[in-house]
Amino acid sequence: MPFIQKYLFRQMLGPTIVTTLALGGVAVLSSSLKLLNLVVSERQEAMMFVRLVLYSMPGLFAFVIPITSLVATLLALNKLHTEQEIVVCFASGMSRWQVTSPLMRLAAFSAVMMLAVNLWLTPLCDRAAQQELFRARNDLAGSLVREGEFTDSAKGLTVYAQQVDAGGILHNLFVYQPKADGGSSTFDSRTGIITHLKGAPVLVMRSGSQEEFSATGTLNFLKFDEHVLDLTAYTNSDEPLVYKPSELFTHELFFPDPHVPIKKSLRKKMLAEANARLASPLYIPTFVMFAILAVIGGAFSRMGYGRQIAFAAIAALVLRLLGVTVQAACENSPWLNILQYLLPLGPGWWAARELFKGPLQTSKSGRSAAAYDGLKPLGA
Repeated sequence: MPFIQKYLFRQMLGPTIVTTLALGGVAVLSSSLKLLNLVVSERQEAMMFVRLVLYSMPGLFAFVIPITSLVATLLALNKLHTEQEIVVCFASGMSRWQVTSPLMRLAAFSAVMMLAVNLWLTPLCDRAAQQELFRARNDLAGSLVREGEFTDSAKGLTVYAQQVDAGGILHNLFVYQPKADGGSSTFDSRTGIITHLKGAPVLVMRSGSQEEFSATGTLNFLKFDEHVLDLTAYTNSDEPLVYKPSELFTHELFFPDPHVPIKKSLRKKMLAEANARLASPLYIPTFVMFAILAVIGGAFSRMGYGRQIAFAAIAALVLRLLGVTVQAACENSPWLNILQYLLPLGPGWWAARELFKGPLQTSKSGRSAAAYDGLKPLGA
């Protein structure tokens, strides 16, 4: 790569990184609010929230990379054009392709990186996040106990703890347990803790009493120093961990396990998700081509390129929204998956044709004739 192209590459790399981090950070912050509410409602530790945020980052950054590529290209090219550096490049004999090739190299690198994230990193992180959430839903300490609240489980167990300390110790504990024969047991204890005994979840209560009512109305009262209550019947251990299409690896989307029955509607969603992962990186070179066409695709203007830049931004936004709409439509009609590839490739080909449709032959002076498109001599 010639020195001037390396300089242009460095000038465009900085805005790309900064814009990606900025927009990606905004996306992470907006999604973290939902994750924070989920972690608080399930009474999980702060590190789980941090892990969930980290797991969500690859998918969010992959989603914003096409937009950040457009914004960064517009910022970098507009700055270089305003400072007359693009004009100097053209005046020195560089063609449009020579000027824009650093941008296209950066776009190709970004597309390959996004493809790797889509195919491997995002499903890996989404799967890990789903496993975290599954463990949270089956965490008895978080689902059965709310400090200062009466909590009812789906199977009738009612638990109240006045205080839960950092070590998971429950203070001033009250438990109501219905019986299958119509009776019930009520426990109250000074302290308690939810743990595992021989692989089974149990509630160990200390310094308390038990009042048991039989179906015939008999009351039995018992004091205890320690009592172990089996919680196996109140867990969701029978609930299987089921992954959504976005949490499956790409080869699992295209070639699902033949021994596992899959609904036809789910199979369509899996195909739409797989094709979206492969097609979405194509938006990056297309959006970069939009930005190049907006700034240096037409005649030189000292008044700036605000109108062209706005048109490029609106066109990219509409195109990306159409891509999301087409992906949703592919979940019902698999034959539409071809549109997921044609949608970014078609406008990208049009933008490239408009950008390079001028003559690219070299003049007698050794300079590209296309390099002077839109430039007028002094005094003209």
